[in-house]
Amino acid sequence: MNEWALITGASAGIGRELAELFAGASFNLVLVARNGARLKELGDKLKGRFGIEFLVLTADLARPGAAGDLLKAVGSREISVLVNNAGFGAYGEFAKADLKTQAEIIQVNILALMELTHLFLQPMLARKQGRILNVASTAAFQPGPFVNAYYASKAFVYSFSYALTEELTGSGVSVTTLCPGPTSTEFFDRAHIKMKQGFPMMSARTVAEEGFDGLMKGKRVVIAGMANKIVSFVAKRSPPRLTSVIVRRIHRQG
Repeated sequence: MNEWALITGASAGIGRELAELFAGASFNLVLVARNGARLKELGDKLKGRFGIEFLVLTADLARPGAAGDLLKAVGSREISVLVNNAGFGAYGEFAKADLKTQAEIIQVNILALMELTHLFLQPMLARKQGRILNVASTAAFQPGPFVNAYYASKAFVYSFSYALTEELTGSGVSVTTLCPGPTSTEFFDRAHIKMKQGFPMMSARTVAEEGFDGLMKGKRVVIAGMANKIVSFVAKRSPPRLTSVIVRRIHRQG
């Protein structure tokens, strides 16, 4: 019987590509996102192509309590792999930003990820087997003026996941942190971030492939793409005063 993988944010972008990779590796899928129609279309496609089973769970992770509801909806299915991919950002000066949107960024990117990790980790530890993939970002390695809540949330994901990896040493459960750089997805349109024409972006498929490969190998951190590896190496070793100015110039509009 196939193992089950639960993927949040599976309706588009990196999450959708990860779903295809897991299906190709004979995993059954629990597909989670707000757009149930997209998830159903994806599930039907993957079932027809790979013969896997799937469960669609329409959920808004910005709603407190959503993680617990997902655990209940999964029922008796044993989740071997948890992929915390859902996340979003919003452009703008924080002082002028909609506070509700900023709070929802924290709820989705941090609280829901932490709650899902805690809830699904328990049965993994009981079985002494499991994998968790938490999607952070190269944004985790420097402050992000004009997109500051998003950058800060990804710094949390990186730190939280790395520490959890150390705690789980020898438990049979691995945690991999995927750090994509700019990726060709719906993220920038939703966040109202205008990237300069010709700005280099990786494809969602390539990012997903690197993340999937790193997860299956039990890597702690996967920084997708050589250019992003170099930029992240420099950013982690540069003073925040400098990196914040650089990011400010990249994101400054008008």
